[in-house]
Amino acid sequence: MDLVYPPVGFHFAVVFELFPQLPNDFRFQEVSGLTANVQTEELKEGGENRFTHQLPGRTNYEKLVLKRGMFMGSFIIQWCREAIEDLNFAPTNVLITLLNEMHLPIAGWYVVNAFPVKWSISNFNAQENSAVIETLEFEYNYFKTLRI
Repeated sequence: MDLVYPPVGFHFAVVFELFPQLPNDFRFQEVSGLTANVQTEELKEGGENRFTHQLPGRTNYEKLVLKRGMFMGSFIIQWCREAIEDLNFAPTNVLITLLNEMHLPIAGWYVVNAFPVKWSISNFNAQENSAVIETLEFEYNYFKTLRI
């Protein structure tokens, strides 16, 4: 009997539907924000005063947050800078895949119409020996969980 273990969260790929891209544009150290929340609407029923009904409403999504070491000459950063500095927004789709030990996808999330809303660089500190980390935050319409 084979035991099935939960997948590890440190082997993944992030691919933007932007061209051109360099190998460094696929490398991220952290992905967060793949969260969907269903809003509810309260309905009070006439004549039934013991409780209220909760009805499902719209789904909203948290910001997609990507972190990585700062790379010089990244086309993704160029795309972010054009949006943030020049207000030239060009939404794109993002594919995030969780990979197995053979580098094959085992789960995936397709993020639709992502556009950058925040770009930050980690603090510089002469007393620490750490890499410069850039953090990118994106708004998007929705994501789909892919069946792999």
